[in-house]
Amino acid sequence: MSVFGTEFCDHISIARYIDGAWQEPTFEPLSPLPMHPAAHVFHYASTCFEGFKAYRWQDGHGRIFRLHDHVARMQKSAASLRLPVPDADMLAGMVIDLVSHQLADIPEPPHSLYLRPTLIGTLQNIGAAAAPSTEATLFVLGSPVGDYFAGGAATLKLLVEDQQARTTEQLGSTKTGGNYAAALGPTLEAREKYGADQVLFCPDGDVQETGAANFLLISDDEIITKSLDTTFLHGMTRDSILKLGAEMGYRINERKFTVGELLEWVKTYEATLSGTAACLSPVGALVYNGEEIVVRDGGPGPNTARLQKALQDIQYGLREDTHGWLTEVSSA
Repeated sequence: MSVFGTEFCDHISIARYIDGAWQEPTFEPLSPLPMHPAAHVFHYASTCFEGFKAYRWQDGHGRIFRLHDHVARMQKSAASLRLPVPDADMLAGMVIDLVSHQLADIPEPPHSLYLRPTLIGTLQNIGAAAAPSTEATLFVLGSPVGDYFAGGAATLKLLVEDQQARTTEQLGSTKTGGNYAAALGPTLEAREKYGADQVLFCPDGDVQETGAANFLLISDDEIITKSLDTTFLHGMTRDSILKLGAEMGYRINERKFTVGELLEWVKTYEATLSGTAACLSPVGALVYNGEEIVVRDGGPGPNTARLQKALQDIQYGLREDTHGWLTEVSSA
């Protein structure tokens, strides 16, 4: 299996918004998109995307995880960027068509098909800095991927940044490329200076998220994470873990908390990042004010592993999906 996210399906689903209406989606061989140099996306970052997975079970059918929730989140992202909002049924259908067509190419769990619906503004106007793109292209790209931690889950080191924010407050919950670009520089600097894997952004001491994942603290009976607001992305893995955790007897504590509280809690709580690619990524150390602080004993924690298994058992068909999270897909 290639490096995560570098291998692609040979077809994409694509639809265009022209003259005030979405055109009928088409299914095309994968090829470079023809783009005018004045396209709005190149100059004013009018773009949003989603990332989620489809699995192929032993019965030969595919299952897309939380398809309709991702579609709804993409609609919200598009609206926040004033891009043409895709019709929910159209976008879901584009995803299903791609999975159906590529079903035989999806490796069995823990491997999967990573799905990347993307919306870009294509209006040819370099004078539209204060105007929305009235033309757009929507496409769904598929990438067969392996287990993110094929060699076993190593713990991560996070730099605690208590001044800078990951992004702007109004775009924090929008899944747009600009947010990831904003976090890239601080992340690379943290890697070079401290050997950190990610930066945990805590502006004014308010613990939020890293550049690419939500942040949770977990004990034997409690899960603590920041309560939802517009400053950070409302992750589907985060939401799934909280729902499963409640069913498994964990007390769910969604609240604001400070860096001071964080440093106290990591003496006994497990710390983890949640996201689609790796599900849960255990954190073994924090760096704050130049000092490295070990999280518990520095190793992956049993509660993180227990919660990850509960979620992946649903995705892999080993546990009943009582939430209606899976959309079944048969071959074309």
